[in-house]
Amino acid sequence: MITPAFAQGAGTASSGADIALQLVPFVLIFVIMYFLILRPQQKRVRDHQSMVKNVRRDDTIVTNGGLIGRVVKVNDEASEIEVEIAPNVRVKVVRSMISEVRVKGGPVKAA
Repeated sequence: MITPAFAQGAGTASSGADIALQLVPFVLIFVIMYFLILRPQQKRVRDHQSMVKNVRRDDTIVTNGGLIGRVVKVNDEASEIEVEIAPNVRVKVVRSMISEVRVKGGPVKAA
């Protein structure tokens, strides 16, 4: 005696077309995820890197910690800048911790 489950499974052989048809939704999900999540994130990273690279003296910046200050000294070799957060109060900030440049400063002074 053959049960109906064995009888149904005996006639179908899995072919390459069936497997490819089952993979289409997964591929479609990855393509949608790339365009909705990964590309915008990469664009934000590039924009942040260019913003941090172009910080100049007298710019007003906001750090990730919430400090707002004016850039006093920019050291191009190091990854630090010196920020004045109050009169005569200066702190060194790592460039990557800058979250926003609010006001663009004056022209670069020749050294």
